[in-house]
Amino acid sequence: MGIILKLLVITLFTITLNAKSDNNENDKETTKCITGQCSWYGAKFNGKKTASGEKFDSNKFTAAHKTLPFGTKLKITNTKSGKSTIVTVNDRGPFVKSRVLDISSAAAQELGVINKGIFTAEIEILD
Repeated sequence: MGIILKLLVITLFTITLNAKSDNNENDKETTKCITGQCSWYGAKFNGKKTASGEKFDSNKFTAAHKTLPFGTKLKITNTKSGKSTIVTVNDRGPFVKSRVLDISSAAAQELGVINKGIFTAEIEILD
């Protein structure tokens, strides 16, 4: 009787782990890449403290996102030109409902959107 109970517990534990593992993999896949409206911010914020505590530097490749952890690396691709760059989340925002990301002016320059206020981008979470 003891062995049957142990086997049953091991089997249930294994099934539970597999189910959790499958769900986590699916969650990562569905949240790994999004497309949305982005904007950029620049020199007028230089030296001001970001939500992470860093001083903002418009010459660095950084971004503001509402919920992603600070330090998260993102690959941003301009959907019109195909140009891409990598930024690090170090601030919170944007605070405009329809936008998903604010990037530094250095990143905007790299993407070819410095003359636009808003652009559409594909955002891939790298880590």
